[in-house]
Amino acid sequence: NIDEEVERLKVEIKRLGAVDPKDGKVKVPFGVIVRDDQCANIFEALVGTLKAAKKRKVVAYDAELLLQGVHDKVDIILLVD
Repeated sequence: NIDEEVERLKVEIKRLGAVDPKDGKVKVPFGVIVRDDQCANIFEALVGTLKAAKKRKVVAYDAELLLQGVHDKVDIILLVD
């Protein structure tokens, strides 16, 4: 269920990320999420879950497509708790 995946993603972003003092939002680089063992075990299609979360305005990131290596420094920003 994609809604459950998005909820789990929010938990993992909070676990792996840090609060940006400028705006108070939790941010985590894509490379950190994609290389995390726990996330690898939870999410079969991490990029698909991120895309669904972005569509639902749960997260934001500045990339059309996220590729490991190429987009490791792209911040995934949690928009809602």
